[in-house]
Amino acid sequence: MENKKLNKLITEMTIAEKVGQLVQLTPLYFDEVEAEGENTGPISEMGMTKEDLSRLGSVLGTHTKDEVMAIQEYHLKHNRLGIPLIFMADVIHGYRTIFPVPLGLAASWNPSLVEEVASLSAIESQEAGVHATFSPMVDLVRDPRWGRVMESMGEDPYLTSQYATAFVKGYQGQAGDLKTNKQKIAACVKHFVGYGAAEAGRDYNTVDISTLNLWQNYLPPFQAAIDAGVKLVMTAFNTVHGVPATANKWLMTDVLKKQLGFAGVVISDWGAVGELIPHGVAADGKQATTKAFKAGVDIDMMTDNYHRHLADLIAKEPSLEVELDQAVLKILELKNELGLFEDPYRGLHEITEEVTFSAEIQSKARRIGAESMVLIENQEQILPLKETETIALIGPKAASHDLLGAWSWIDAPEDAVTIAEGLRSAHEQVTVVPVSSLTELSEPELAQALAAAKKADKVVLALGESSTETGEAASKSTLSLPESQLRLLKAIYDVNQQIVVVLINGRPLELGPIKAFSQGILEAWFPGTQAGHSVADVLLGKINPSGKLPMSFPVNVGQVPIYYNKLTTGRPVREWNRDEKYVSRYMDISNEPLYPFGYGLTYGQIDITEIKQSSQRMTEETNLTFDVTLKNQSTVKTTETLQCYVQTLVAEVARPERELKQFKQVTLEPGEEKTVVIELGVADLNYIHSDLSRQADQGNYDVYLGTDSRGPKVGSFSYN
Repeated sequence: MENKKLNKLITEMTIAEKVGQLVQLTPLYFDEVEAEGENTGPISEMGMTKEDLSRLGSVLGTHTKDEVMAIQEYHLKHNRLGIPLIFMADVIHGYRTIFPVPLGLAASWNPSLVEEVASLSAIESQEAGVHATFSPMVDLVRDPRWGRVMESMGEDPYLTSQYATAFVKGYQGQAGDLKTNKQKIAACVKHFVGYGAAEAGRDYNTVDISTLNLWQNYLPPFQAAIDAGVKLVMTAFNTVHGVPATANKWLMTDVLKKQLGFAGVVISDWGAVGELIPHGVAADGKQATTKAFKAGVDIDMMTDNYHRHLADLIAKEPSLEVELDQAVLKILELKNELGLFEDPYRGLHEITEEVTFSAEIQSKARRIGAESMVLIENQEQILPLKETETIALIGPKAASHDLLGAWSWIDAPEDAVTIAEGLRSAHEQVTVVPVSSLTELSEPELAQALAAAKKADKVVLALGESSTETGEAASKSTLSLPESQLRLLKAIYDVNQQIVVVLINGRPLELGPIKAFSQGILEAWFPGTQAGHSVADVLLGKINPSGKLPMSFPVNVGQVPIYYNKLTTGRPVREWNRDEKYVSRYMDISNEPLYPFGYGLTYGQIDITEIKQSSQRMTEETNLTFDVTLKNQSTVKTTETLQCYVQTLVAEVARPERELKQFKQVTLEPGEEKTVVIELGVADLNYIHSDLSRQADQGNYDVYLGTDSRGPKVGSFSYN
């Protein structure tokens, strides 16, 4: 439909019909619409009539093709102007096929892999009638106590920005694809902004971020998503500068729309408009509606506030109808971009052979799961396991189907391939001893575990978290595994020290006790539907692990928040003063994490054999290059991630000790050598100054290259 027709359609709409486009409800509200007589249940509680429901603009949380088709058919029969609904859902790391949680995907350090996951997720979800997903979440997270850390891409703004772009491209494709390719869906980037910085890692808690920090670290991933063409932005639950994001006009209008250039649909998070009342910035629903609408929120998700009060607000302030029309136009434009006016069912009638959960997608999920895992420890090359070795697979995650993680609401846990199933299908000599609880260990279970461990050449101990311990409303005050799991580990170590721990979890954990009583540690995250096969492929060396940590793993929770790109201080800790008192350090522990950002081992060995720097000086016109020669010194095909960090030596504003500027993944055959080029320009030196301008400081810079954030200094240069 042409834009002028959309504008004409708006002129034909009543105020009530316009307001209806700005309201989003779940399918539950359609359950009773066919019934005769008085309205009861959800519709009544929302203060709606069936006529009100016919004016609704969007639905969230649908999960079957039949449900979508039935609701859309009913709606089109009763909507006066024939405006179709748009159906949205939380497609976070897969739909029917579940891939690793986003934090695990981030550990791949491979944006192309993330784009592939988003594309596959779009294919499966559109077959169920989903038009838009509430993904990606690009909240920067530096506190692993926060449950939604599993939904993030970690602690670094540059890495997160790369993934933001990849997710949007994977879901939406190129410009115009939403109209022509029904296997693409609209993306909604969230949560704008600062949700991942909740105080003490407690979900929904207060956030206090300076304007400088906001622009330097928290906004760049959103800018990346906007530049990639993301169609929707979701507001955050938290306050920003003392005002909840959903009511924050400076944030939603001045920053998001005017400065970041977002022209799409702004949607609240679930119930966020109503939560302005307990936030203490609105006395009632009328005030909450006024503040959210004037701030720039286009869609009210799952509250009755816009429905009950927005028409009255327009009647009281008629000039606001211009803003109402603009909001409606954006929603209609999105529906038009999705081709819903031409085909409200978006191809559902045409689907004859579903791709969902196909063998091809399962094969890809298996590979993606393996490529997201991080080999943290491999002492004495305990991995990969050998064909001739007898293996005892023990632990609460050994035969558990709880391998999908939070936000896997469509796939049934029993569809997940267990680690026992995966390992047994690939290795002949496996004894499995499950433990029934993550938090308790019975004496009979311990006795069985010890008996199996004594007989085995090696023990694979599957430990971790429950999926309910991660995700929304899953904050924790500790990062250690339950005492029962540590007790099991230590008891097995007493009878067999050849232990490999496989971790199933959704956040950085305290791994000191695990490291002390094992030879190998494989961080598998929540790997998804093909979990068991993915784990087995890595343990047996069919896939050489290549993942890198997207977050620092602390020694203990007392170091949190801990992240690599911290600002230096006036009393920094150095090698020569680390035992002195009056420096910025802990008295009882190192400042450094147990495992740093960017860290991860492989079964091979790729070394940097030569580095050639093009110049000692950078200018506006002249970039700097580093020709880095890498050689695979091992006997196995290996993938390594070369990481480039830069430090500003003297700056206008205090700067991080080092910042990730580029990374390149290189795969080499045994003995193969390859030269890759790292090119740095002025854009890589730009940062936010006190006046919020983005520019580079003239002066001297150091460059670090390596395979994690602790890589050595390899060069320096001046910029002037």
